[in-house]
Order: sequence, then structure tokens, then C-alpha cells
Amino acid sequence: MTGRAERLRIYVRESDRWEGEPLAGQIVRRARAAGLAGATVVRGFEGFGADGRVHAATLLETEADLPLIVEIVDAKEKIAPFLPELERMVSQGLVTLEEVRVVADGHPSRPDGGAAGSG
Repeated sequence: MTGRAERLRIYVRESDRWEGEPLAGQIVRRARAAGLAGATVVRGFEGFGADGRVHAATLLETEADLPLIVEIVDAKEKIAPFLPELERMVSQGLVTLEEVRVVADGHPSRPDGGAAGSG
């Protein structure tokens, strides 16, 4: 996949849940089921959100409730149908969508003929 695409970023916390499971993992599984090119979860070391509370990883703190970012890059027409499901899942957090230009995709094509993602 090269050329125009969209990057979907979902900012959540480690403690966020959907149907009793970690939200970030649920988003990844549902993105895969939706046929999106790939999804990556990035764990932050420090951050704060709408509540204003700083969440930080320290050696003494075992449950910091750190920020997570789920990032998905794919064609606009593949991401658009996924957005309503995502809106149902993310009750707290931030979802952003922006146009990007994919300049290189070093992954081979998937066996089903679709483009491989970065996840």
C-alpha cells in the first residue's frame, strides 16, 4: 500500500475495558476482523488526559494506568466503515483521523490478496 491513506489514532488508558477485556486489545482484534491492514498499540510512559491527572511509570508504582495509543493506517474506504464500531467502544479517550501519504510498505501482500499493514 502506497499513496494516500488515513491514520486513525485512538488514545486510551491501560485500565479501559470493553466487554470485560482490555479496550486496546479489543480494538486490535476488531480491526483485524474488519480486514484493516494492521494495528499497533504503543504504550506511553507518562501522560494526562481530560481528567487532568498525570499517569506516569515509576519504579515504585506498580499500577500507573499508563496511556496507550492504538494506531491504524489504511485506505479511507476501509477505515470509514470501522468508525461507528469504534465510537461505540471508546466512551473515554480521544480518537483522531488524519490523511497521510504512505511512501513505503515493505511488507509482502497477504495471502488473501490484500495489502499488508504495519501491525
